[in-house]
Amino acid sequence: MKKVNSIRTPIFRDSGFWLKDIPTMKKAFADELNHPADPELYIYSRYRNPTVVETEEELAKVEGSSWALLAQSGLSAIDIALSIFQTNVQPVKWLFFSEIYGGTNTFIDKVLIARRGFDIIRFSPTSDSYSISQFERLVELHKPAVVFLEAISNPMLIVADVPEIIKISKRFGAKVIVDNTFATPYIFKPLDFGADLVVHSATKYLAGHGNLSAGVVCGNDPDLLKQAIEYRKLVGHMLSPDDAYRLLDYLKSFHLRIAQHFSNAKLVAEFLSAHCAVEKVLYPSLPDHPTSSIAKRIFSNGYGGIVTFDLKGDSFLQKQHNCNTFIQAVSESIHLVPTLGDADTILMPVEPVWGDKFPFPGMVRLSIGIEPADKIIDALRIALDKINC
Repeated sequence: MKKVNSIRTPIFRDSGFWLKDIPTMKKAFADELNHPADPELYIYSRYRNPTVVETEEELAKVEGSSWALLAQSGLSAIDIALSIFQTNVQPVKWLFFSEIYGGTNTFIDKVLIARRGFDIIRFSPTSDSYSISQFERLVELHKPAVVFLEAISNPMLIVADVPEIIKISKRFGAKVIVDNTFATPYIFKPLDFGADLVVHSATKYLAGHGNLSAGVVCGNDPDLLKQAIEYRKLVGHMLSPDDAYRLLDYLKSFHLRIAQHFSNAKLVAEFLSAHCAVEKVLYPSLPDHPTSSIAKRIFSNGYGGIVTFDLKGDSFLQKQHNCNTFIQAVSESIHLVPTLGDADTILMPVEPVWGDKFPFPGMVRLSIGIEPADKIIDALRIALDKINC
């Protein structure tokens, strides 16, 4: 094959790879028994793919981990991370923080409990923060095999004291998985504090453009890597080489994008806090945020790119009306899209999505983009000024 003078990683779309003779094939399959992350001889793209592997190596650099393993969505990454700790010894208890992604909670109910028969413990916050003493008592009582949490919760932005939670969990023999999608490795790296695995919906900030679905599991333990490779291979949670190629390109701007996301979010939160139509703003850098002291202690470089705020109103219906008025007024500039981490600022009303869990009809979750901050604030100001206050 003619070599091309390109500096870019090729997209290897091969479903199966050329093994030129029987000895080569025997070697490839013998090597595969050890589940190498970057095999000398590739066999089949469901096992490993060179384009995907190169992107994984770049993700490991971003995360500061020994390895990273890609999957086709964040929930696929969560399935891999959880399933490699599943054994045939039953019953087993796993502990999940309650304030996690809704899809993860549904996975717990519909798969882990209903199909796999797990004994699941859920740990909930008290007054908008997690009680470390209550968590310690719960872990000591149940001694779960796995603890799963998010560094920043969705949509209330509760910051968990992840270093202390890891320390307590380890003392009682639990493995710890942290979903770090909201914080990103730009401001926090759970593996540095002893987490066993970190997962991301790479769809969000790692890709950052709203046009790619991917997930990633990161870790340092080589044995967990082998188990994760084997599980991913057997269930087929492999990202396509084309999506891996695009993600690799997006990662080149990751640190620039995230710096802009997070600095914009802080400015927007401060603006919203001062507007008469806004009753409450949730953002970890604000002094009145319930977990701001934890955020300031464990984060560096920022506080995330999500801002949640509640519009004023004397009643449920008035708040609902104000929310509708605001969203209609801002819709040409800031679109209602059910995701986050896009390069453009987007929003979601909280009550229609979360329902009885967060029945706040005036609450809006903003995913702050990388536009100039004054452009975002001007659009918000014009829409908020439509509300009588």
